[in-house]
Amino acid sequence: MAKIKFTKGELKRQRDALAQFSRYLPTLQLKKQQLQLEILQQDSLLEEKNQALLKKNQAIGIWIGLFTDERIDLKIFLSPARIITHFKNIAGIDIPVFDTAEFDEADYDLFLTPLWVDAAINVLRQVITLKKEISVIEQGIAILQHELRITSQRVNLFEKVKIPEAQENIRLIKIYVGDQMANAVGRSKIAKRKIEELTLAGGTV
Repeated sequence: MAKIKFTKGELKRQRDALAQFSRYLPTLQLKKQQLQLEILQQDSLLEEKNQALLKKNQAIGIWIGLFTDERIDLKIFLSPARIITHFKNIAGIDIPVFDTAEFDEADYDLFLTPLWVDAAINVLRQVITLKKEISVIEQGIAILQHELRITSQRVNLFEKVKIPEAQENIRLIKIYVGDQMANAVGRSKIAKRKIEELTLAGGTV
């Protein structure tokens, strides 16, 4: 605990600080709740997309052997040209939101390539799109979790340190100031009594 001055000025400063902490704490608590809720929603979305990816991978596994056909290299058609995202603001924090993955048109000779190539490119692009979406969701969750840690630390600081500290400082200063006022009143009474005694003594001379 920082050293405090036992003065009326310090008492006002501590009261102002306590009022400020008390006003700010509900905002922090609300932000913490919003972040926690959004993390739950994003976790649910991530699980949904992971399940969709698992199903896609299982579907590919049925005819994966066709991908070994040396007549065409599918990899050249599977790199996204652009990943489109936008940002969503949660409790003052921007997180990325996946929109789509854009691919260039697959250009190949229809007469020289197997009939299954179109379907293969389509399903593999779906898999890659899901992976990119999952990556963006994970980035957003990481940002939210980082901000939640900071916000939780601030809530704890206010709840467990700053507010109790200010309350204790106010209590101690009030006791000290009260004692000083009582002592001053006592000294004033003593001085008054002595003056009266001197006045009476002077009157009897």
